Amino acid sequence: MSNISRDVFEDAVHNVKRYAKIGLHFHPDRLLPNMKSVAESLLEKGEYKSQFETFISNGSVSAYSGGARDMWEKDLFGGAYQTAGSLLSERPKYGALNLMLHPDGPSPRFGSCYLLLSPNVSHRATYTYLDSHQNPSEKGTFKQFDMVLAALLEEVFSRDFAIGEKDLTPAKLINHFMHNLDRDSKNVSHKTASRNLNHYIEAQVHGPVSLNEDTDVLVADPCFKNTKTGNILNDICLAFSIELVWHMGFTLKTDDVPYNFRGPTMPSLAKRISHGDTIDASKIGLAAKSLKEHPHSWEDRGHYDDVLQELKLLWHVLVKFGKPL
Repeated sequence: MSNISRDVFEDAVHNVKRYAKIGLHFHPDRLLPNMKSVAESLLEKGEYKSQFETFISNGSVSAYSGGARDMWEKDLFGGAYQTAGSLLSERPKYGALNLMLHPDGPSPRFGSCYLLLSPNVSHRATYTYLDSHQNPSEKGTFKQFDMVLAALLEEVFSRDFAIGEKDLTPAKLINHFMHNLDRDSKNVSHKTASRNLNHYIEAQVHGPVSLNEDTDVLVADPCFKNTKTGNILNDICLAFSIELVWHMGFTLKTDDVPYNFRGPTMPSLAKRISHGDTIDASKIGLAAKSLKEHPHSWEDRGHYDDVLQELKLLWHVLVKFGKPL
């Protein structure tokens, strides 16, 4: 119905498997249990760790034995990571396949910055169409990718939309795969953000992720330029021969924070952390740091976990409604 020949389709799929990179999102200024930031840990260890090792997450904070993430990984991977001798370092690292080359990354809800991995890493990952916590039936690897591709093409055909891209048709998607995936993915500094919070092909990368061997590019939010965190990001790239680029970022006036997206407490939280009249990723990060270091000072807003969830949701608000920084 879309008049795509078998040869063209197979060439497009070949390009996906040859060039598509996985993006791993993170907030660089979040504190680990040892009170070092994510960026400091990346520089020190030279490795992107799983949630079972860092004990932090920008999604569900349940990466422990018997937790929700442990249970859905058990379902997804047949109990492979629950067997005797399985190491935490082997646990999947969660990202998304960077097919549409959006400047704010393939799944910005999970972090203001992201690493783009070498295409070789994509071949030791598993994939689900949309988020794996829902245990979707469309899952696979690059060797068994048909179900994921079918779900993608079906959504494009029926909705003219998929994985954060509007006005999309099967022909446009295949043409994009044919001609754009091998282009320089570092040219993002002047491109408009997609603000894609919910639609992505989730990637679960199995085995260690080395900054030196597996990582090509670090894309960062410009609010960290000329800050301690920004300097560490620069040091990471120098130490591990990674290209550092900046996307356009997000900033939002506190008066523009809506009451009806991610809940009615968002405006008051934005005003509390803004130290002025705007918020950005770094201000949310400073609030998360304050919550970690001085939890009692936040008790008026509820339990620690509740406030942490509020801050995660405020980041979603910033991505959805923020202006370029």
